[in-house]
Amino acid sequence: METILIIEDEPELVRGIRSYLEKAGFKVLSEYRGDSGYKTWENMRPDLVILDLNLPGMDGLDIARNIRRQGNTPIIMLTARVEETDRLIGLELGADDYITKPFSVREVVLRVKAVLRRAGKNEPETKKIHILDLEIDQDEMRALREGKELELTLTEFKLLSVLAEKPGRVYNRLQLLETTQGEAFEGYERTIDAHIKNLRAKLQKEKGDPPYIETVFGVGYRFRKED
Repeated sequence: METILIIEDEPELVRGIRSYLEKAGFKVLSEYRGDSGYKTWENMRPDLVILDLNLPGMDGLDIARNIRRQGNTPIIMLTARVEETDRLIGLELGADDYITKPFSVREVVLRVKAVLRRAGKNEPETKKIHILDLEIDQDEMRALREGKELELTLTEFKLLSVLAEKPGRVYNRLQLLETTQGEAFEGYERTIDAHIKNLRAKLQKEKGDPPYIETVFGVGYRFRKED
């Protein structure tokens, strides 16, 4: 049974999310403060964290930053903040998904399932991809550059794997969203840009080197072909 940690200061919202998640077969932990929520993550290491941004005790962005320093636990952020910059900051810190309040609790369950699917290590037809100086092991969910492992989030790994599997093929944002999330959620295509930005930063060795992932303006992205 997979464990979900909810860090959210609205008790009624926590009860609703907990009820739906438990009906879907998940074990659920909950905390109403950021500091206690982060401590629970440290002690329990759940399979996924549902994280509010506005929390007493410790801000959600700080929690996400600290989690990413220590591991790759999937994070879904919840917030009433509507500015795009807030959403992108969360994604740049390594969040795997982002939901703006108000939302349907059923949608949260769908998002949880989609993110956890990306975390699964027993998907069919997995293999190793060797391209340029990268090795991508889909069974072990690891990517190495010149033998050194890259610290990627689940979403970043999935994006890299999809793009590198077919170098030169152009994917639009919606296609990448559907591939990495398992479900297409209208209006979230632009979140792919934040994940690509993070991924590029982790792949780049030296400033000015040719990018591994190329932008096709007005369309989307593709992985660079070998010379």
